Amino acid sequence: MIRILIADDHQMFIDGLRSLLERDKNILITGEANNGLQVMECIQKLKPDLVLLDINMPELNGINTTALIRKKYPDVKILILTMYKTKGFINGLIRAGASGYILKNTGNAELMEAINTVAGGGTFFSKDVAETLTEKHTKYTPLEDAVLSKREIEIIREMAKGLTTKQIAERLFISSYTIETHRKNILHKLQLTNTAEVILYASQSGLIN
Repeated sequence: MIRILIADDHQMFIDGLRSLLERDKNILITGEANNGLQVMECIQKLKPDLVLLDINMPELNGINTTALIRKKYPDVKILILTMYKTKGFINGLIRAGASGYILKNTGNAELMEAINTVAGGGTFFSKDVAETLTEKHTKYTPLEDAVLSKREIEIIREMAKGLTTKQIAERLFISSYTIETHRKNILHKLQLTNTAEVILYASQSGLIN
């Protein structure tokens, strides 16, 4: 019997996943969580074997949650289930301690294979994720190799505070147009697509707290 904790900030997704997994007699859903702090509380109380974990969650994001689980509960397996397949996220979560990484558009058969593999002590990456990890030629640079300017790092830190382009421009005494140009350059360098990804990524790298 595999005891599973489902963690995602979308309750509808949790409900659908629970309904699917409960059809398998070898799986027991011990609980669910909507943010990283709840995940840690549930692990302490419910003692799951495996956590199905999303990346983008409030309170404590998936990357930091993964690292904390690995530190406090090293026997608990972590399978990332997310819509993000950026190379930096994947590498960051592997370093944090995740044993598997699959996308939310994965099929039922692959999901079950991933759960059984990770719960059994192995590692599992969906086809799309594996292809991303093995890409050798890309015009973008992962965060760990990206050369961010001091100004770009400064802007990322202001973005993390939830400030708008106009507010950041006023604080840094430069034009909104310049801020937008820096935003585009940041996304280009980090191989990311939106502000939320930049903030999560920067948090994982230590650029922001």
